[in-house]
Parts: sequence; C-alpha cells; structure tokens
Amino acid sequence: MLLNTTYFPLVWMKHGSAGIDIGDEGFAAFEALLLREEPFVLLDADSAQHENQQHSHEERKQLSLWMKRHKAALRAFVKGQINVQPDPARQAPLRAFMPMFEAFWGYPLFVVNTQEEAFTVADRLLAKQPME
Repeated sequence: MLLNTTYFPLVWMKHGSAGIDIGDEGFAAFEALLLREEPFVLLDADSAQHENQQHSHEERKQLSLWMKRHKAALRAFVKGQINVQPDPARQAPLRAFMPMFEAFWGYPLFVVNTQEEAFTVADRLLAKQPME
C-alpha cells in the first residue's frame, strides 16, 4: 500500500500487487497519519484492479490485529474512504461491501463515479456535513 499525502487532508491510496504486510512503508505511513491527530479522507482510484485479490488467513489476521491496535485513532481521524469507480458493474460489489467495511474499519466507505465527486464527498466529510 502506498499513501500520497501531498494534498493532506486528502490522502490518495494505491494498493500494491503484494499481499498485506503491516510492516511495510504503507502501514508505517498510515500510522504516521494517525499520529498527526488531524482528520483526513482516503481516496482510492485503483481498488477495482485488486478486487479479486485473495489474502491469506495470516494476512487477514495481521490486518485485524493492526486495526484493533489503532481502532480509536481510525475512528477519530479517518472520516471516510472514497473509491472512484466509473464502471457500474464494479460499483455494485463495492456498494454491497460498504456496511461490512465500516463495521471492520470504523469509518465509512463511499463509492463515486468521478474524481470530482470524490472531492465533493471529501469536502463534506471534512466539514462534518451530513451525507445524503
């Protein structure tokens, strides 16, 4: 996982082709973001490329343990994750996954068609405006 914080509080996330490794630079960068104790939004434009990627039991276990260690900070500072997906056929499984995602991570998942929509949703989340 790679995080681009150039436009903080908008943080672009890119998934690598490797499995989950909580010791990698991406998770270290994620922890550094949480330590800033400032609200931010994750933007993801490449999740569809990895939607069929299967993770091992050990990877899922390590991810779950990492998430539990950072649960309070995740809920406090990550205002949401926005997936940009213009293909309606690929949106459907993401939308179906939204409740499970929020239950696990503690912040909501949004699916939008365009980058412009993503910025609008991010602005609302950061301004604490209710989502429709």
